[in-house]
Amino acid sequence: MKIVKIPYSEGTDVNKGTEKAPDEIIKQLNECWTNENFQDNKYEVIESNLKELHDGDIFIGGDHSISYHIFKKFFKDKNAGILIFDAHPDLYEHFDNPMQTDWLYFLIKEKLIKPENIILVGIRNPDMKEIGILKDYKINYLTSRQLFNNLQDSCDVIMENARKFSELYISIDIDVLDPAFAPGTGYLEPGGLSTRELLYLIQRIKLLKNIKKYDLVEVNPEKDINNITSKTAAKIIKELI
Repeated sequence: MKIVKIPYSEGTDVNKGTEKAPDEIIKQLNECWTNENFQDNKYEVIESNLKELHDGDIFIGGDHSISYHIFKKFFKDKNAGILIFDAHPDLYEHFDNPMQTDWLYFLIKEKLIKPENIILVGIRNPDMKEIGILKDYKINYLTSRQLFNNLQDSCDVIMENARKFSELYISIDIDVLDPAFAPGTGYLEPGGLSTRELLYLIQRIKLLKNIKKYDLVEVNPEKDINNITSKTAAKIIKELI
């Protein structure tokens, strides 16, 4: 297992400081003795080196625009899919280059992914134009409100859809969590998942056999309180290793 640090924040204007997240998260990860199965799985940390990677490797950002570049580099099969945990669809504003707010739109417009191979989980407070794009492209999504109706059934639906893809990329934006659990990020959107609920989802979903890569993005140590967001990110990564 390799963990790749991507200290990049050029894809954001509102969350500068995310470039400091990889080092802080690794620091906190080194203090996580075991995962919740009481295993101390081994990992190797490498610096922005995209060579000799294997299935299941984890990228630590950085802002969310790194997901565009990772998917573009590693996922060539037309039936590859992406499962995104995020408070926002990231389908708007349409800058000249992929940014934190529109990187997913770039993947679609450049035909790097089929819209029906996208699963968005945990969105809330989307822009009205993003809602139009979700409908126009028939993108699969589960809002935070839908998740809370029945978390177990929602997870079943997510896994049923995600296992159909030839390859799966999982991207976790820390703001899928409620700000009470992850205050150190750029957009604070009330009404999100708890840490326990997100852990439940990823502990089940990680059992899928087609997962090739993960990322975790949008942690900002400069905006954090008592390192709780970095600690939470480390906890998530420990469950993925």
